[in-house]
Parts: sequence; C-alpha cells; structure tokens
Amino acid sequence: MRNTMTWKVGFIVLVVGLCVYFYLTRGVKLGLDLQGGMHLVLEVEAAKAVESAGQHHVTDLQSTLKDRDTKPIDIHMDEQNRIHITLADEAGLVTAEDLLEDYPTLERVSTDLKSFTVISRLSESYARHVEENAVVQALATIRNRVDQFGVTEPVIQREGDTRIIVQLPGIDDPERAINLIGKTALLEFKLVDEETDVSEALAGSLPPGDEILYEIERDPVTQQVIKRTPYVLKKTTLLTGDVLTNAEVRIDPQFQEPYVSLSFDKTGARQFAKITGANVGKRLAIVLDGVVYSAPVIRDKITGGDAQITGAFTDAEARDLAIVLRAGSLPAPVNVLENLTVGPSLGADSIRKGIISTIVGGMLVVVFMVVCYRLSGLIADAALLLNLIMLIGALSYLDATLTLPGIAGIMLTVAMAVDANVLIFERIKEELRMDKTVRAAVRDGYSRAFLTILDSNITTIIAAVVLIQFGTGPVKGFAVTLSLGLLISMFTAVFVTRCIFDLILQRREVQRLSI
Repeated sequence: MRNTMTWKVGFIVLVVGLCVYFYLTRGVKLGLDLQGGMHLVLEVEAAKAVESAGQHHVTDLQSTLKDRDTKPIDIHMDEQNRIHITLADEAGLVTAEDLLEDYPTLERVSTDLKSFTVISRLSESYARHVEENAVVQALATIRNRVDQFGVTEPVIQREGDTRIIVQLPGIDDPERAINLIGKTALLEFKLVDEETDVSEALAGSLPPGDEILYEIERDPVTQQVIKRTPYVLKKTTLLTGDVLTNAEVRIDPQFQEPYVSLSFDKTGARQFAKITGANVGKRLAIVLDGVVYSAPVIRDKITGGDAQITGAFTDAEARDLAIVLRAGSLPAPVNVLENLTVGPSLGADSIRKGIISTIVGGMLVVVFMVVCYRLSGLIADAALLLNLIMLIGALSYLDATLTLPGIAGIMLTVAMAVDANVLIFERIKEELRMDKTVRAAVRDGYSRAFLTILDSNITTIIAAVVLIQFGTGPVKGFAVTLSLGLLISMFTAVFVTRCIFDLILQRREVQRLSI
C-alpha cells in the first residue's frame, strides 16, 4: 500500500512539475482579442490568374509562330479570355491550327476561313487547375511576406475555395501590413508603343494589342496623386518578376534617394539581354501592379542580369517593395473582405477582466465547497487549483492560443471540475448513512460515482471536439480550453482527490469524515 501511494504521489508531482516547466519556458500564446492585432479575410481573384495564363499563351504562340516563319497579322485575347490569331493567308492559318494541336491546355473554338482567323481558349480543366494553383501560391506568398515582415506567431490559413485568413498578433501598423500583404507585386517589362500618339489613344483610337497605363507621382508628405502621365504600351509582357533572384534597397549616390535593385536568375538574365539587344533605341517600361514606374530608353544590350526600379520612394516604401518582390508576386489580386483590428489597450483590458472574472468565480466556488463539504471541500479546492495549473501548462505545451472565449471555457471547466467532486462527496455521504466505515465509504463512493462522472464528461468532450473540428475563431478557442479542462478535471477531481483521501486514511484510523 505504501509503495502504491509513493508511486501515485510521485506521478502527481511529476505531472504538475512538467506543467509548471512548460509554462515558464514557453508561456501561453494570446489571441488577437487579448494582445491586440489584426484579423484579415482575403479573397483571391482566381479569375485574374486565368486571364494571366491566357496572356502567357498569347506571348508563347506569337513567339512559336515566328520561329515557324509565320508572322500573324494580329494575336490578342478578348474579354472572354478567347485567343484570336489572325493570319495573312490560308497557309498561315493551317500552320496556326497545327500549332494549337501541340497545346493540350488550349481547345479550339472556331475558325473563320474568310478572315484567316482561328479562335481558341483555355480548356476548362486547365482553367480550374490555374485557379486552384493561384490560391495555393497566394497562401505561400503571403506567408513568406509576413515572415519577412517580422510578425511573431502569425496565423495564415485557407478558408473555402478562394479565401485566406490572416491573423497578425501585436501588429502596430495595420495600414502598412495590409499594403504589404495585399500588394500583387506583379512586375512586368513591356515595350512602349511609340508609333501611337498618346492623345489619340486616350480619345479612343487605341490599336489592338495595346493598353494605356499611367506613371503616378505622389506628394511625399500627403501621398496624394499630383500627376498622372499616360503611356501607350504593348500588352505583350516580355519579362516578369518570376525570374528574380533578389531585390534590395540601395541609395542613389547622386540624388540620395532609395531605389530597388533587381537581380535576375540565369534564365531571366538571358531573356533580359535578348530583349534589350533586340530593342535598342526603344523604351522599355517597368510596370508594377499596372503602374508604370519608369520607361527608360534602351541604349545598349544589357548582359549583367541587373535592373532597377526608381521612383519617389520613402525608405519604408522601398523596403516593403523589396520584401514583396523577394517573396514573389501574387498570382492574382487579393481583396480584403474583412479587417478587424484590436488595439493593445483593448486586449489588456480583456485580460484584466478575464483574470478578475476567473478569480472571483474561483473564489465563490472555493467558498461554496468549504461551506458545504468542510475539510473535504478544501481537498476539492486543492484539486481545482492543480486543475488550473495543469490547464495553463497544457496550453503552453500544445502551443494553443488563449482567447477571451477560451477564458470562458476555463470558467466552465472550474464549474465542471467541482461538479465531479460534488457527485463523489454526495455518494460518500450516502455510504456513510449506511453505517459503513469511513475507508469503505470513500472507496465505494469513488467507485460508484466514477461511471456517472465519466459519462457526463465524455459527452461534453465529444461536443467540444466537434466544435474544434468545425468551429472557427472564438468557438474553437472556447472548445479547446473546455476539452482540455475536462480531461484534466478527470485526473484532478478523481485521481488526485482520491490520493489525498488515501494519504489521510492510511496514517490513522479515522472514525468521522469532515464532509
């Protein structure tokens, strides 16, 4: 008997010690509602990724036709993402139709023999693949950006088909964070169409295959747009930011202004050299998210694999631009559907009120147990204290997030924990009324109340597990602390209190139990 009790006491001390250790070394991670921060719901415009994939096909088809000595009169994509290829003659039309057979991602829609035009579009299966991949890639890109932004313990997860949940605890600059996360950062190099007059294009005479984009100049203080310079650009993208290996902020030694230096990989450097070599004397526009940052004249072939983005940047803007370019561009734009910001002061107030409510509720439970069950009530209160210590330790070990609803779950756990002891104590009283000895009454009280306690706790735990699986946000936070608390209460309310009673009863023959 003595060896058994030594083992039980040692096990309890070990478990409590580990819980204290986990709390002291890891601490409890607080949710947004307790420490402040941002909760964003983003939606990926997956249809834009499909449009971009179609434009890539346009560029590739144009290049391949040129390699086959067939130059199309016109090749462009319409608003329905259909690719129109117009050839000069029937021979060119046959070549284009044969070429489309080599593209399993495209399906032919129709052929007009009079105008020598063939129309194709992305296949449905490939379009769905592009949309799915856009969301997956956006998730990874946003995670990379947040990691470089320096937010500790962020939560970034997918919700539904096209939505992404982003939680940034402790963030102190919400506007900057939204700009950083939501920036598409689609870097494109396009030729300026210098044969088209800008004023005529603005009046409506825009040639097929061209587009109008603007260079925007902002006031450095107010950030208001003070000038918009239009450019007529070729829609065809010659190079994108996918071939970047690095982007970093540097200072212009002449004007002492920051700019972003770009470095291409081997493929990108080769393509950039080819582009600049074939277009000497022309203007190459550097476009980021549909805005022209600069359009310098190509003076010579550039073989070093480097380029730069200049503009009226502040230091923070240049750093953020470098971050998003290093992390990669989003495959499609994202929209902020929901933006909830909790200030640190509100979070601190929630913590204070949560602690006060837990202490007040706990003290009322302690007083109730002592008044109703005297010394036995004190034993239950000691087990309740161990319950709270072990619960905090378990949250620390599991790296779970404690939220305000989680504190409510702790409060409910306190009530459920003493509820088990109430059942046991009432059962012991019944056994004592049957003139059993104290030792026998305690033994039978625990054994006969155990099944009832087990049944009530398991049904509640099952409901909590369902909430964890299917609930989100506050519901999940409540369910996590409740389920952990109930599992721990099974240990403290039954095993720990029984161990204390056995220690009392084994030392001397107790004739009367204070209960």
